[in-house]
Amino acid sequence: MIDCPGVKKQVIRRHYNVSTLFYRLLWGRHIHHGYWVTGDESPALAQDQLTDALADAAGVAEGASLIDVGCGMGGSSRRLAKLRGCDATGVTISSFQKRWATMAAWREGLSGKTRFLCADAESVDFPAGSVDLVWSVECTEHLFDKPAFFRRAAGWVRPGGTMAICAWLAGPDLTEEQRKLVYEVCEGMFCPSLGTSDDYQQWMTDAGLEMVSHDDWTRRVDRTWEICIERINRYAMHRAARLVDRGQLIFLDRFQAILDAYRTGAMQYGCFVARKPSAD
Repeated sequence: MIDCPGVKKQVIRRHYNVSTLFYRLLWGRHIHHGYWVTGDESPALAQDQLTDALADAAGVAEGASLIDVGCGMGGSSRRLAKLRGCDATGVTISSFQKRWATMAAWREGLSGKTRFLCADAESVDFPAGSVDLVWSVECTEHLFDKPAFFRRAAGWVRPGGTMAICAWLAGPDLTEEQRKLVYEVCEGMFCPSLGTSDDYQQWMTDAGLEMVSHDDWTRRVDRTWEICIERINRYAMHRAARLVDRGQLIFLDRFQAILDAYRTGAMQYGCFVARKPSAD
């Protein structure tokens, strides 16, 4: 695991309160990578495909109840509610994102199937065994005590239920130069640490879950950053950041670092699905 001790929780909260509009302009309604199958898909379709690929890997059933940890603007929650009839509770550390997600769900007629909370994923709690699925796409990177989160979140899942995670990962057996590159990503993207694929599997099994699958999606998703870098230049996002919040400049400057990290093996993008053993 790569640690970046300079990252602070209040900085993460401020980042998402301020930068959500940057994300929306740069990328779209989902705050996560796209998943390319043919390579010809639009970014918007690729983002939907990532949600769908994780849902398929997790075997999300019609009408499943779920907690979407790090829900952002509510894109995954709304898509799962709309297409699979899921009952979704989204959790975001950002009050701005909570309002955005709530309004977007209302506009789509999904208020009865979705609700959104502004809460810290590391302290929020839900009743034991209360949901079929804990879902998290690109949030656990921001958690300070990842093993503790997995222990708590596993408790929310009913016996026989599922946890489905997509996460940025540190690659295995890194050189010193690769470690420095991953550290640059953590610093610029406000990640207190990045675990490896083995770390995630260990945290999930230590939490009492049984691994179903773990896959490396790096080559399916890394095009995300090529497109984002091109859009930064096209929309003069550095100029906008200087006017709105200069603190976002380091975030924009590290887009090339994350692309380089993916392309050199310093980072990977992982998908993890685990099940809670049935009561019997």
